Amino acid sequence: MDIIIILKVIAALGIFNVWILRYNKATEFRGGKAMSLKEEFETYGLNLWSMYIIGGVKIAISILFIVSCFSEDINILDFYGAAIMSLIMIGAILMHLKVNDPFKKSIPAITMLVMYAIIFVSFF
Repeated sequence: MDIIIILKVIAALGIFNVWILRYNKATEFRGGKAMSLKEEFETYGLNLWSMYIIGGVKIAISILFIVSCFSEDINILDFYGAAIMSLIMIGAILMHLKVNDPFKKSIPAITMLVMYAIIFVSFF
């Protein structure tokens, strides 16, 4: 199986886990002392609408990644999806730095950034 397909599936499942299954649950990786995604975005000083936009983009791109595993016709959209998700992950890392989170809380965002960067670079 192609490593890029594996990375797309792992990344998509990770997003579904955080944004659907654990949306209102505390995890050890949430920013500050947040107990949910809403509280996490508040911790970062971001508006509620930004949470919905970022969440919608992340879920849409994750669905795209899964669908693209079965069709080569839309793989160019993976290029843009990986670029957008990389930028979002850089933003997530910066938010953790902004609130002085310990490094451990940034590990998921760094891991996702690496996966998206590999997907992005695979187009060159």
